[in-house]
Amino acid sequence: MDLGLAGRAAVVTGGTSGIGLAAAGLFLAEGARVAICGRDAGRLDAAAGALAAKHGAENVLARVCNVTSNADVSAFARAVGEWAGTLDVLVNNAGEGRMSAFADTTDEQWRAELELKFFSQIYPVRAFKPLLDKSDAAAILSVNSLLAYQPEPYMVCTSAARAGAQSLVKSLANEFAPGIRVNSVVLGLIDSGQWERRFQARPEKAQSRAEWMTALAATKHIPAGRLGSPAEVARAIVFLCSPAAGFITGASLEVSGGTSRYI
Repeated sequence: MDLGLAGRAAVVTGGTSGIGLAAAGLFLAEGARVAICGRDAGRLDAAAGALAAKHGAENVLARVCNVTSNADVSAFARAVGEWAGTLDVLVNNAGEGRMSAFADTTDEQWRAELELKFFSQIYPVRAFKPLLDKSDAAAILSVNSLLAYQPEPYMVCTSAARAGAQSLVKSLANEFAPGIRVNSVVLGLIDSGQWERRFQARPEKAQSRAEWMTALAATKHIPAGRLGSPAEVARAIVFLCSPAAGFITGASLEVSGGTSRYI
């Protein structure tokens, strides 16, 4: 199936590793140009170099950017405008979870988490919307967590922030229609560096990674019997952002291996 992304331009925040890097690579494979950003200059250079080596340096733009900084995001948007002239896709992928219960979450931690989850979307949407308005197939996608719908008591702060961010997606989908589609993916457990570190620290050193992951999936009640991969999430992202999904807006696609219990 032709997704219709050839010749398009996409921005992926948090594009230096994991889901963001996988999505950037898939957009490039579909013929789009891609701009990525991240806070760590070394990781950004490594990611951009790998993408450029495979897909051509002329198709990749990389900038250091903290997406909770209005100045950083505005500068990134100006660089993208000078580089591409327009924009068709914005993927808001930055953000990580905070493990804490209500009783041990401080005011400062609440503010930091709410700022991260909201402004990592608000600033990019605001900065890139003038470029997206020039596109005939504009799309914004938020990478969110299943916690938005199914909160966990040990992640009370992140769960609340994720729910608010999901409401923002729905609001923007209505406000920006019909010119810009806005969707989200809500994720269960996805294999990442943190899980690799936990595997390396496992007490049973004779246990293989496959055995350890199967046991982890059982503990976390994942019907699919494993964690998801960044590539699997990337495929969902790229489809929802493509013209092939032109009648989908205000939607959330669960990528969780069947973990959810809500209807």
